[in-house]
Amino acid sequence: MGDNVADGTPLTPVDTAWLHMEDPTNLMMVTGIYVFDEPLDFARLKDTLRVRMVERFPRLRHRVKQSGASARWVKDPTFDLDAHVHRIALPGLCDDRALGDTVSDLMSTPLDFTKPLWQMHLLENYCGGSVVLLRIHHCIGDGIALVHVLLSATDTVPDAPWPKTPPRTPFEKSVSSRITSLFSGVQRLVENTRRTADRIATQTVESLLHPSHVLEVAQTALDSAGVLARMLVRPADPKTVLKGPLGVAKRAAWSRRVPVADVKAISRRIGGTVNDVLLTAVTGALRRYLLFRGETPGGLEINAMVPVNLRDPSEADELGNRFGLIYLALPIGEGDPAERLRLVKKRMDAIKKTPEPFVAFQILNALGLAPAEIADLVVNLFGVKSTAVMTNVVGPRHPIWFAGRKVRDLMFWVPQSGRMGLGVSILSYDGNVVVGVATDAGLIPDPERIASFFEEELDALRAGPFSILDEVRPAATGRAKKPRKEKPPASSPARPSPRPPSAGTKRPAPRRKAPRKVTPKGVRS
Repeated sequence: MGDNVADGTPLTPVDTAWLHMEDPTNLMMVTGIYVFDEPLDFARLKDTLRVRMVERFPRLRHRVKQSGASARWVKDPTFDLDAHVHRIALPGLCDDRALGDTVSDLMSTPLDFTKPLWQMHLLENYCGGSVVLLRIHHCIGDGIALVHVLLSATDTVPDAPWPKTPPRTPFEKSVSSRITSLFSGVQRLVENTRRTADRIATQTVESLLHPSHVLEVAQTALDSAGVLARMLVRPADPKTVLKGPLGVAKRAAWSRRVPVADVKAISRRIGGTVNDVLLTAVTGALRRYLLFRGETPGGLEINAMVPVNLRDPSEADELGNRFGLIYLALPIGEGDPAERLRLVKKRMDAIKKTPEPFVAFQILNALGLAPAEIADLVVNLFGVKSTAVMTNVVGPRHPIWFAGRKVRDLMFWVPQSGRMGLGVSILSYDGNVVVGVATDAGLIPDPERIASFFEEELDALRAGPFSILDEVRPAATGRAKKPRKEKPPASSPARPSPRPPSAGTKRPAPRRKAPRKVTPKGVRS
């Protein structure tokens, strides 16, 4: 198990950087929930947490003590599980709106820094079932690590015994095999870049004996320096309703479950990967939201900060933060869904060839060693260059059980580092994908609309007659296209429910274009 902290262990520079990003208007917490169709036994819940999480991960029993720019793990001598596990009932009608309000309230409430930085709530009386909500600070681990923490407390069979002793190592290894990242395609290049760049600091006499080796390492350093320069000179993101001063209150919403098979069918028919299709739908949802708010996004692009997992597969179960960040330009100004998909695919393919994630990881390392004031200045510098944080995680492909109950839905929301007010998290579980949207309440008071627009964008991609498989778009001829008049989308009802649409739901039939007349080559019409 990759969590060997003890009393006095220093936080790594990167973990310290995420600790320093904590701000009253931007809490550095990852928030996740399990949704159940049945009530949970509270006693079994606490035993599961004690055996599967608290005894397994020492960080959950250590608080953080800061001293200047550094910090270390300090054992909590009065650790009490009851101070971290709470039991409440949802107010009002106990429906999705009540759940959304409760998640939003807890997402806006800071953790107690005099105790280990995590907290769990059992939310009872939710649609006849219950919800488990976990809040955990980013300095304990990144998204992949924290999903591992959650999954380590689950079972893969419905009749697992009441937890009394820590699970054996083979079970722990099986958990790590259930977690991957949709951006894992980037990792091979990143790992090669990391291995090469890490050697820069360890060259001695060997470098003098192999001049060509010196050139190879120097070229890597120059490439990284070039990437850093491009990141620094990148212009600020345009001013939209998605970006501005932040407040304390946050809002949380989520989409309905979308079958992964449906997304795969779209990707096979029109081109691109599953990831490309999902990101295109999110881009279209943000475009629709700007139109709904009365803005014209024509020609605009906004940047999303996308985490990229840098862990070696052998380190999959380690806590802490081991990821880099990339800028992904979202073409929200493009009204044609096919062109929007083509642009997203092209940019994602280009990202797979850049060392940008590694460079960003080294920046985080430096931030963790710098005074908080300097770190804050750099965070703001990079924060103005993007509008959102966007992350994708592939969860378990089969059902899991927690505290003796089957998990119906699994969702999480990411913190918006860099003083951003929008976070989008995509998580798949048991053959379905759900999009979570976390926003600053002052900027985006209705994130459920973005979630709803995401669903509508997937419907449009599913029904559209277009395809990018053959790259049939003609080359630019210098003749500008006429801009289309933008119309705001009709007001959509809030749909923050994780339940799938009912079987009787009818979707609009796709409009078919008349077939084009094809003239044989060399024949004039």
